[in-house]
Amino acid sequence: MHRAAVVLASIALAACGQPSAPAPEPAAAPAAASAAPVAARTPEQIATLIAALPAPYNAGDYDSGKRTFLQCRSCHTVEADGPNRVGPHLHGVFGRPAGSVADFKNYSAALKASGIVWDEAGLDAWITNPRELVPNNSMVFPGLRKDTDRRDLIAYLKVEATD
Repeated sequence: MHRAAVVLASIALAACGQPSAPAPEPAAAPAAASAAPVAARTPEQIATLIAALPAPYNAGDYDSGKRTFLQCRSCHTVEADGPNRVGPHLHGVFGRPAGSVADFKNYSAALKASGIVWDEAGLDAWITNPRELVPNNSMVFPGLRKDTDRRDLIAYLKVEATD
């Protein structure tokens, strides 16, 4: 009996993330109920936003930063109306005091008391090693060691987390 449970659990875990049978097509929603999609930025707009960043972030690679953000997206969103997850949404992070997203309640006392206002250099220090920058914070992410990964992630955030 125990072996059967292990086999079933293994099958269930193996199926995680695998596509399932196609779902039936949902009924069309009324036009008034659908939200207008956010317009994607053009390559020129992306380049302009990144070029306006201070060095070294103005040399950031958007696509590389997007790939690096995959490590962050299980806990954070960047969309204007993105929800909080394990961590707060990051939309509007530039210029925002640490620990200040009103509807996110799981900030550590250490982060709220840090006095940090997020800018490129502050985000760089944070994502290098959150535990070192603010001891006793509750973020479990160990940090990004490569300068280029941090530079590219900050460039991506500047494009995706700002209006």
